[in-house]
Amino acid sequence: MPVAERSARLFRPAVLVLVLAVVAAALSAESLYARIGTGSLMQALVRPGAMGEVVVHFSWLPRLVVSWLCGAALGLSGVLMQQVLRNPLASPTTLGVSAGAHLALVVATLAVPSLAVPGLAGFGREAAALAGSGVAAVLVFSLAWNKGLAPLAVVLAGMVVSLYFGGLGAILVLFNQNYLAGLFIWGAGSLAQQDWGVVLHLAPLVAAAGLGAALMVRPLALLDLDEEGARSLGVPLVGLRLAALALAVVLAAAVVSAVGVVGFIGLAAPALAMLAGARTFGARLVWGPLIGAVLLWLTDQLVQLLAGLYGDLVPTGTLTALFGTPLLLWLLPRLQRDVRPPRMAAPVLEPRLERPGLALGQVAVVLCVLLVPALLLSHHAGGWSLDVSGDFLDWRWPRVAAALAAGGLLAMAGTITQRVTGNPMASPEVLGLTSGAALALIVVVMVLPGADRPTEIAAGAAGAALTTFGLLALTRRAAFAPDSILLAGIALGALFDALVVAVTASGDPRAMTLLAWLAGSTARVGDGEAITGLVAFAVLGVAAVPFTRWLDLLPLGAVTAGAVGVDVKLARLLLLLLTAVMTATATLIVGPLTFVGLLAPHLARLAGFSRALPHLIAAALLGALVMVGADVLGRTLIYPRQIPTGLLATLIGAPYLLWRIRRL
Repeated sequence: MPVAERSARLFRPAVLVLVLAVVAAALSAESLYARIGTGSLMQALVRPGAMGEVVVHFSWLPRLVVSWLCGAALGLSGVLMQQVLRNPLASPTTLGVSAGAHLALVVATLAVPSLAVPGLAGFGREAAALAGSGVAAVLVFSLAWNKGLAPLAVVLAGMVVSLYFGGLGAILVLFNQNYLAGLFIWGAGSLAQQDWGVVLHLAPLVAAAGLGAALMVRPLALLDLDEEGARSLGVPLVGLRLAALALAVVLAAAVVSAVGVVGFIGLAAPALAMLAGARTFGARLVWGPLIGAVLLWLTDQLVQLLAGLYGDLVPTGTLTALFGTPLLLWLLPRLQRDVRPPRMAAPVLEPRLERPGLALGQVAVVLCVLLVPALLLSHHAGGWSLDVSGDFLDWRWPRVAAALAAGGLLAMAGTITQRVTGNPMASPEVLGLTSGAALALIVVVMVLPGADRPTEIAAGAAGAALTTFGLLALTRRAAFAPDSILLAGIALGALFDALVVAVTASGDPRAMTLLAWLAGSTARVGDGEAITGLVAFAVLGVAAVPFTRWLDLLPLGAVTAGAVGVDVKLARLLLLLLTAVMTATATLIVGPLTFVGLLAPHLARLAGFSRALPHLIAAALLGALVMVGADVLGRTLIYPRQIPTGLLATLIGAPYLLWRIRRL
């Protein structure tokens, strides 16, 4: 590499850090002046006396240092996870750390209600969150251990554990909103401090983790090679992966337990470092934590500026996405690296069916059989029975049809997304379409509280359409390359999700009414929406069939696909548009589901459907099967109350996938 180019790559990350630090320092100076008043900074540091000095010593200064420590810890954790898992979508939330902490804190809060009140819990909240994070991480490691902690095994186990714990937590929150309202602020990430306890806890941990990562730079850099090449150089893959992932999990768990979920930093900081020119692992290990520290520092100063002299108007974790997303999108055109999809360990062979047609027929029969109780099972004073009366069918068939259509559409969209990008963590919601629709719907509910169902659907459609156009515009120059699509979708989704979280964290009752829809509910589906969903499922499913040859070839890489006559740019564009239409249709019917589109393709692949056409059909059938089953159980398990279909689909499908991963 020429000296000038090497210098430029070193110079760009430094400039990015310097610019962010200068702006953050200016805001910090203004914030400090507003708080300390006529007091003395030196006095505030050593012996505070005046009110302003006390505030600076016990609140402002600890909060400043916590922003540095948490940002650096999350940046370092993200760099380690992305390197070990060989995936740019990996972040501190990948291994279920945040979901485990949230579930543990929800359970602990219901047992000890004082934990729900920020500032009253003390060590109890941190201990519960840390324990939940640890349980999630141990479960992920145990599931992937017999695969040698291979990247794909860890990614799949982490996704399933995260979704399962997240689903359990969401159900508890949905049924106990009055007791758990305080957790919305924790879930959005708040850096407010009352003493130096968090600093004293995090500082030695971050320093030790930085030293440990520095000692592993050379062997971790060899993970850029394929598995055989790394082994030939004497790299102990299992031990190295375990050490690096354990270090990343400890950092993430410590931050989550101390200040809540500030997840975007762990994803954005390594991406910004790479986009700014830090191509090698060693460079990212230096610049990732630095960018994370200054980004969270700047974001928290903006939070305090918006909030006024005291308190938080918007949680810091929310604003990190609002500020970091434009920066990520601005740097996106510089992306030049191709993502190498993670793989299972070499000795592991995925199952392959010799007669996929027969297996598809069996799945279809099971789905048809399940439709009988889905349509006819009723509860009355005498117990349960199969009721064929017209009144029940008129009320029930729209939600069953919606569940079937949404499950099939999202499963097909997930299959296409994972094959086009070559990334097992890709899913329809990664493209940001569901978040765009959800944000548009929330805006309508907040502005027009009495809006009817057609108005809400129109708003959601507009949000999904605008997100699609934005995604296409951002990735057009890169020929819709997988890296660009994923990072642009993540950035847009994080921006929209941050706004949604900000509204729900406010506790506004108008926004709280949408919690069930955000979890994926069929309860409000009418006849017209159900028919539309079924027609879209059939039409879009047929429309996807001619593209299956592309779906077989694109995972082999752009060069290979182009060599056999595929117009790669056109193929990616058309498949992206097809995915967008599928995702938007399903989201408008039942809400922004997170499970089916992500894991139904894996269920089909692990069942042995490897070629694109049977894989697509099997995923659609399995997605529909899981959603219909979830709809039946959701309305019957705790009758007369109902569990949102999307949440229950996660609880149904996740254990099966965990079992398949364990046996693979």
